[in-house]
Amino acid sequence: MMKKVFVALFLFLVSNLTSFSIDTSYLKSKETKDYNIKNVLVATYSGVIIPVAAEYIGSAVDKLNSEDFDLMVLQLDTPGGLDASMREIIKKMLASKKPVVVYVYPDGARAASAGVFITMASNIAAMSPSTNIGAAHPVMLGGGIDLDPQKDKNKDKKESSTMEEKVLNDAKAYIRSICQHKNRNVDWAVNAVTKSDSITAKEALDRNVIEFVAKDLNDLLSQLNGFRLDNFGVFRSDKIDKIIYFDQTKRQKFLSTITDPNIAMLLMSVGAIGIFIELYNPGLILPGVVGAVSLVIGLYSFQTLTANFAGVLLILLGFVFFIAEIKFMSYGLLTFAGVASVVLGATMLFKGTPDVSGIGVDMGFLTTNLIGIIIIVFVLAYIVVKAHMRKVETGKEAMIGKKVMTKTKLSPNGKVIVDGEWWDAESLDGDIDEGSLVEIISIDGFKVNVKKVV
Repeated sequence: MMKKVFVALFLFLVSNLTSFSIDTSYLKSKETKDYNIKNVLVATYSGVIIPVAAEYIGSAVDKLNSEDFDLMVLQLDTPGGLDASMREIIKKMLASKKPVVVYVYPDGARAASAGVFITMASNIAAMSPSTNIGAAHPVMLGGGIDLDPQKDKNKDKKESSTMEEKVLNDAKAYIRSICQHKNRNVDWAVNAVTKSDSITAKEALDRNVIEFVAKDLNDLLSQLNGFRLDNFGVFRSDKIDKIIYFDQTKRQKFLSTITDPNIAMLLMSVGAIGIFIELYNPGLILPGVVGAVSLVIGLYSFQTLTANFAGVLLILLGFVFFIAEIKFMSYGLLTFAGVASVVLGATMLFKGTPDVSGIGVDMGFLTTNLIGIIIIVFVLAYIVVKAHMRKVETGKEAMIGKKVMTKTKLSPNGKVIVDGEWWDAESLDGDIDEGSLVEIISIDGFKVNVKKVV
């Protein structure tokens, strides 16, 4: 009886061990299978990470998974951007059923701030030789301004410090979880967030931050051949059939352009100038329409960039001061107030609440912009002053002193053209030939008396 029990137990153990060995070999073969890359999708994004960037990159990932593509390469060059847009991109990449390569390209490009998170979230990370990655410390964008000078400054400082600590801890946890998931250098990534550490492509390769350094796309695809990636197998990229470049739509390109902070600032300026001209000369219509549309688009751009509301208001107030200078002539005082208001507003536009860095108005561009506006304001103001000082003349009185052409010979009577109208004319200098330049001396009813201009 005991023999039968031992035999049964032995057979049970053997059968389980056999089953275990079969399962293990199956998993092993699954991990080392070939992943053939025939069709490659290439998306390229250069600029700040904003909603339109998330839309474009997200649509590229959707195209990768829904069509006959085996791999996507995202060529990236970014100084950073908005936290919400960055996270939207990362969610799309992590959910992809096909591999996504983030390639910091071309030479001179960077993956800073939000770009670090996006690069770390890729299945494969690569960089062009003369590029860098890092400086991912979260900064304050798009918040408010303290309007109460009596407010407790120590309390403000403490609240600000608490908020910054929360944002920093959240960013640290996020980058740590991504790097652990993708088996990348967690310590360096955390330092990039906490200490703004930034490294070159070679250093990134040596520190297990990226997988490849490649001089161009062909070099990258060549290096991928034989590379093993968990859940996919060994890449075979030596027989690629086609490489398809996925471009932004016209709408996305337009939104990318207008949501550049400098372009948004320019739109606001064009809007203000258009309104200046319309107010100076009502009825022109076109300057007013262009100005109003530019202002609306500029405001939309700042809203998309989560700009500081107080900063936007200060910029608008500055433009109001410029308009007031034309109307009320403060001899430069309102212009100075306008410049101060616009500069202060521009510096406040992207400071105040937690987000990811990389957004701001270039101060050189802002200076040039303001100089242009000031010149236009003073030119218009000069024209207004000159018009106010001019003697008021209406009707026939305004015609005296005008120089006109004779349309017929004056001997002494004939015809001249005045402001597009035919007038009877009488020469006070005797006969005057047709086509001669004459000056109107006086008016008798519907006849002008003229003298030849010598």
